[in-house]
Amino acid sequence: MLENCKNAQERWGGVSEIIDRWLEERQQLLVDYCFLSESVEELDNKTCGSKLTALCEILVDYISAGHFEIYDQLVKEGQELNDTEGLKAAGLLYKDVDKTTEFILDFNDKYQETDDLDAIENDLSRLGEVLATRFEAEDQMIEVLHYAHQDQIEQNA
Repeated sequence: MLENCKNAQERWGGVSEIIDRWLEERQQLLVDYCFLSESVEELDNKTCGSKLTALCEILVDYISAGHFEIYDQLVKEGQELNDTEGLKAAGLLYKDVDKTTEFILDFNDKYQETDDLDAIENDLSRLGEVLATRFEAEDQMIEVLHYAHQDQIEQNA
């Protein structure tokens, strides 16, 4: 199956490290999001604006890493391990993830280019819902395209 690889664990073990770093970034994103959501009414506009800028930066970094690094690695792993079912499931999950991207980018664009915070509470609430949907789909993608292969990878090591 992985005859072209010297060592499957060597080849795919790095994927785990990439995923771990990405999930750590997700955790920081959630910390920043929760802080801002819980304290937005109490912050002055300048402090709220700087916290919002930081949130937008980590949001964009996070979704960029997903789209341009993580998902590609997961799909590649599934392809090389001939996991047709996992790839099919991941394709459907990716559609769910992709639906959230537009809202996140619109949120970023809106709050990177304005000091108008009138709708921030509603927008943060909606962002929380969108992130929950995205995280659930991403977790399932990781499950079907990476964690599902751990035994296979270890056997080929």
